[in-house]
Amino acid sequence: MINPAGNRALAGRVAVVAGATRGAGRGIAAALGEAGATVVCTGRTSSTVNLRSDYDRPETVEETAQLVDELGGVGVAIPTDHLDVVQVRALAERLRSDYGVVDVLVNDIWGAENLKGPPSTWDRPMWEHDLSDGLRILRLGVDTHLITSHCLLPLLVTRPGGLLVEVTDGTAEFNAHHYRLSAFYDLAKVSVNRIAFSQGHDLAPFGCTAVAVTPGWLRSEMMLENYGVSATNWRDALDPCRADGGPVAPPSFTESETPLFLGRGVAAIAADPDRARWNQRSASSVQLAREYGFTDVDGRQPDAWAEQ
Repeated sequence: MINPAGNRALAGRVAVVAGATRGAGRGIAAALGEAGATVVCTGRTSSTVNLRSDYDRPETVEETAQLVDELGGVGVAIPTDHLDVVQVRALAERLRSDYGVVDVLVNDIWGAENLKGPPSTWDRPMWEHDLSDGLRILRLGVDTHLITSHCLLPLLVTRPGGLLVEVTDGTAEFNAHHYRLSAFYDLAKVSVNRIAFSQGHDLAPFGCTAVAVTPGWLRSEMMLENYGVSATNWRDALDPCRADGGPVAPPSFTESETPLFLGRGVAAIAADPDRARWNQRSASSVQLAREYGFTDVDGRQPDAWAEQ
């Protein structure tokens, strides 16, 4: 089963993917588009508005919205800095005016990939990390989620059935028993799981659901670039005798996944009439794939967490 939602199961539904510029956010927006949803794509990197991003990369929210259109949904790009309360409130007002409701809100805001540092800097005592960078990680990875939920959840609870998805790195169970790179990164990723749990408590009386989700080893644009490969030849990174002399990925890279894999999991939850069973829980992309029977674009169900 390739598309878990299938048959435009989300047609007529309004979704907001905060942080849809690239990576998991773009994959989630694409999968919601596959299912026929109207997908509002937000983020700081835009071809029309000059907002400052922590990344110097070419992907834009307008490109993501176009991808949603191409996959059968309706893509709408609204450039937004989710650390700026004024901008997020303006986003909420536009959504209220244009749609009157939000059926699915995805908080995939991050932007701190560069701040976490290369592997050589991981597992150091927290006092050996740059304090400004560490606090910026928390601002980008935690404050953005709280600001966005505070401004947009009033639109989600206008009718029963709304879904809030918090995107993080690692399930609550995994992160409870594994230290994640640094005290700052660890706190950011653990916090998002707990934010979903807390918001699920608030949303349940309104008939709405909050769930935290995590990809496995994500073949994002930045990860592919890191190994000098593309979405089509990514397996070349596993070749220890690469002709191009590029960096060689570890064997576990065979279990990496495209951003669309997690996206199809989010679309499956959104299309599930019994989605409330996920309230206050956390799940990985492969757990959702096994539950709903969908696959990644190559027909597999990769499981990077089995290697941990």
